[in-house]
Amino acid sequence: MLLIKNGYIVDPASGKEGKQDILISDESGRILRMGDGKAWDIAISAAEHITVYDAEGLTVAPGLIDTHVHFRDPGFTYKEDIDSGSLAAAAGGVTSVILMANTKPTVDNEETLRYVLEKGRSTGIRVESCCAVTKGLQGQKLTDMSALLRAGAVGFTDDGIPILSEQMAKQAMEQAQRLGTVLSFHEEDPAYIHNNGINAGKASEHYGIGGSPREAEITMVERDIRLAEKTGAAICIQHISARESVELIRQAKKRGVHVHAEATPHHFTLTEEAAIRYGTLAKMNPPLREEADRLAIIEGLKDGTIDIIATDHAPHSREEKDRPITEAPSGIIGLETLLPLGITSLVETGQLTVMELLRRMTCNPAKLYGLDRGYLAEGAVADLVLFDPKEEYEVRGFASKSCNSPFLGWKLTGKVAATICDGKIIYDTRDTTEQK
Repeated sequence: MLLIKNGYIVDPASGKEGKQDILISDESGRILRMGDGKAWDIAISAAEHITVYDAEGLTVAPGLIDTHVHFRDPGFTYKEDIDSGSLAAAAGGVTSVILMANTKPTVDNEETLRYVLEKGRSTGIRVESCCAVTKGLQGQKLTDMSALLRAGAVGFTDDGIPILSEQMAKQAMEQAQRLGTVLSFHEEDPAYIHNNGINAGKASEHYGIGGSPREAEITMVERDIRLAEKTGAAICIQHISARESVELIRQAKKRGVHVHAEATPHHFTLTEEAAIRYGTLAKMNPPLREEADRLAIIEGLKDGTIDIIATDHAPHSREEKDRPITEAPSGIIGLETLLPLGITSLVETGQLTVMELLRRMTCNPAKLYGLDRGYLAEGAVADLVLFDPKEEYEVRGFASKSCNSPFLGWKLTGKVAATICDGKIIYDTRDTTEQK
């Protein structure tokens, strides 16, 4: 058994918090007991083996669930693979990830999905995967969603590529609505874009390129909300970047549309000024925009318009990111800075409480994707993150294969001390355990 003592429990699903101990079964990987520990002394002393983790000074919360992750496996494993990506997740307190389908081959068939899920089972975390909405991400023919759901898919997305055909998007939503699954949309219309990854404005002018205007996102968000309202489908707008998109989603929710949205830490922390300062390390799709957009995203997180915080963890090699701004790929890694950026940018600034922040990283994503995780209770899976919400540290390196992050060298608040998945300690910086 594993006993976590003296930790401050925060459970966003129930809204409960306070100092409690947690007793975990190493056989079932589930929480056996929660409480002050005094009533368990006899049971604990009778156990043949128990590991005690002293969590004094730490917050203990459900393991984080990241719904937007690229592990580049299969096909691009020089950037990241399922094993290295899982190590990065564990270091960030992330116990469940949902992988995107834009690998090579694309996760649009049962064989590739099985490969991803089977390889994921050999890691220390829980690896889930979306499958593509359309075959080969081509936007022309729907995948067999029913068969892929039976094979273990948790949702569908052509992330990285927008579905330009309105008819195809509508058919996908109708199919998803019948099957009771969720579709996630990458909202960028290339018709508006000249050199993606950099905001059309101050940043694009700095580089002397066309850039990506906000209209590229707004028009597609508007279309897909309209289709979701018509079909009754559950959809999620990925990595939202524009203030107009936030307002469109806010109004749609008021009308009862089953629309959700995710925000990334880089979009609620940085603006296009970062693209000027950090170059390709701050190039991503959709791009970093203006301060008014960043503030609108934070407001959307505060009022519940934006339900989920996800990283869009997108590893690239150093050689790729060293290319000129118009040639380098878009994307940054994010698993290991997910929680610290949330605490630094949102909690320390008074925008969200720790409870509110964690709700967007645990029970909300679990609910949207139908995962029985993201909460702390007796009988629940023992997936936990232990962190110090006040500890400052400097970002010096990563467990990921890649290091394409503008946050390298930043001083952040909120350090992950340990990660527990399925009742096992898979990451630990303190080594405060005792064997009894």
